[in-house]
Amino acid sequence: MPASRTQIVSTIGPASKDPAVLDALISHGMDVARLNFSHGTYEEHAQYIADIRAAAKRADKHVPIIQDLSGPRVKTETGHTIAAGATQVITEKDLRDLEFGVAQGVDYVVLSYVGAASDMEELREHIASFVAKEGAGTGPRTMAKIERQEALDNIHDIVAASDSVMLGRGDLGQAIPMERLPFVEAHVVRICKEFKKPVIVATEMLKSMVENPTPTRAEVTDVAYAVILGADAVMLSEETAIGKHPVETVSFMERIVTEAERYEREVNQL
Repeated sequence: MPASRTQIVSTIGPASKDPAVLDALISHGMDVARLNFSHGTYEEHAQYIADIRAAAKRADKHVPIIQDLSGPRVKTETGHTIAAGATQVITEKDLRDLEFGVAQGVDYVVLSYVGAASDMEELREHIASFVAKEGAGTGPRTMAKIERQEALDNIHDIVAASDSVMLGRGDLGQAIPMERLPFVEAHVVRICKEFKKPVIVATEMLKSMVENPTPTRAEVTDVAYAVILGADAVMLSEETAIGKHPVETVSFMERIVTEAERYEREVNQL
């Protein structure tokens, strides 16, 4: 079966770190690996990076690595949100993590809680500084995570200032009325298409598979909807980082994505 156009991003963590699991993830449809820097040590992340690259080499496939910076987040009863009174999007921890990521040669850096294009410009400046210090070539490309109202207010400028975009629906669902999420998703994807910037739709796409071997019907519809909207990638978080069925989850997502793309081709031929 040919690989889908829509990329599958898998978060690597304790459930997926073993080389055999990484091999299986790649063979079942994982295209991109994400590392969540809200968790883990540098030693753990360095090992993840080495093992991802080794697995990609065994599969004779390029698997880009995304470093997702944590930003000024605090835990809430329902997830995470930006810390009250935070004046800087890029924290001191983010800068230490970014320096590590540049030295490790990650492919993309995600900036959390972006509020304006200036946040992305500041990220580029820090990347350039660390690249010069490390002698690390061109450095990683930038990705803006859209997860608060300020980002929606400035979405055109943010997309223009970024290499790519991630729609973080978890925190965004706390920042806006939840019933607006499907329409905000469509809006952000459309703007990214206008600017020809890749966009990842993320958060709770197959959340039930953290525990269960199959997804819900609603989750299948959610993933297919993102593909039909034109998302360039769909992302798995806890499902592959700490879930009980990481390989089955990637395999099921590939099936959904492939079917959604087949539907699109058939509709376009009518």
